[in-house]
Amino acid sequence: MLRRWREEDREPFAALNADPRVMEHFPAPLSRAESDAMVERIEAHFEAHGWGLWAAEVVESGAFVGFIGLWPPGFEAHFTPAVEVGWRLACEHWGHGYAPEGARASITDGFERLGLDEIVSMTSVGNDRSRRVMEKLGMTHDPADDFDHPRIPAGHRLQRHVLYRLLRADWSGRHGAG
Repeated sequence: MLRRWREEDREPFAALNADPRVMEHFPAPLSRAESDAMVERIEAHFEAHGWGLWAAEVVESGAFVGFIGLWPPGFEAHFTPAVEVGWRLACEHWGHGYAPEGARASITDGFERLGLDEIVSMTSVGNDRSRRVMEKLGMTHDPADDFDHPRIPAGHRLQRHVLYRLLRADWSGRHGAG
């Protein structure tokens, strides 16, 4: 289930942001203060725009999983302005289909309710797990779109990023929406 954030989400969110396995494709794990500040930014974005990164939970147990949703990249690149579909899940919840399921719901919301024409997703070149999710979503990758992330230092192992795209027309055709 995708829902707004609750105060009790902060502790498990901080734990997953501090986990080196979860944060393998980010420059560094986040401190508790950085994690809490991220929740504040997410909630402020929801208040201002009505969409963002949803807290994700397992329906059967109510367990907090992480986040899945839409977010505008906070940097300039050849494809911005844009809206990205993204996810970050605690590793004990990997492999259960939560990322593609939540991302599909987020994409549908972006195209149908928000009227977006395109949704992108990006990750470091070596993040095969996220790239597989992007491909399951029907997103396409053109190597000409790959870029050096402007917030990653030159020469860093994570600097090079891949960009995947999905057009509303392509999504609508596969999902029977108008």
